[in-house]
Amino acid sequence: MRKPTAFTLLIAVLLVAGCADGPQDAASTATPPVTAPPVTAAPTPTGTAFNPTDIAWLQLTVAMTERLLPVLDLVPARTTDPAWRRTATQVAGTRRADLDRARRLLADAAAPTTNPHEGHDMPGMATAQEMTALRAASGQPFHRLLVGHLRAHLAQSVRIATAEQQNGVQPATVALAEAVVRSGTADLERLDHLDPAEPSIAGSAPPTTRGG
Repeated sequence: MRKPTAFTLLIAVLLVAGCADGPQDAASTATPPVTAPPVTAAPTPTGTAFNPTDIAWLQLTVAMTERLLPVLDLVPARTTDPAWRRTATQVAGTRRADLDRARRLLADAAAPTTNPHEGHDMPGMATAQEMTALRAASGQPFHRLLVGHLRAHLAQSVRIATAEQQNGVQPATVALAEAVVRSGTADLERLDHLDPAEPSIAGSAPPTTRGG
């Protein structure tokens, strides 16, 4: 097992960074430095220890995924475009499976069940105001908002999962990070083939007028 180094602990800080009281730009993946709360490594039932990076990454992955799923749940009601519906279903299925794995690993680590990121708007998370805008849009305006949130979430997920790959030590957690990098990269490439400025032949619901 690799020994925790100063760099490993720094990555643990970066993984829980980005908490802010105000809303974040959906396309932003920058993470401002903050001080992370101390995380105590705990043994799994098999005796393989989690280091602070493992715990911090799992907690942030859970928080980010819990914020993404309500965005994807809006898709069936906000667009009739089959490509967007298909993409949302694929991404949601993968993210729900990742969420289940992350929660199980946190339970194995005997980590706190409370969400340390509750109420915080971090890179890759849709804010309350952005959710309101998504609910008010449909068709192409909805697609444009959706693609921005998906890109922000996926890019940030790949970024922090890569840090976990490099600095985590718990095998199952590192394996989950590797899966997140693979699926996130594939999903980003899938988005590249969806041009929100060009309606599909199937058509989308006509745009609605958003207030504010």
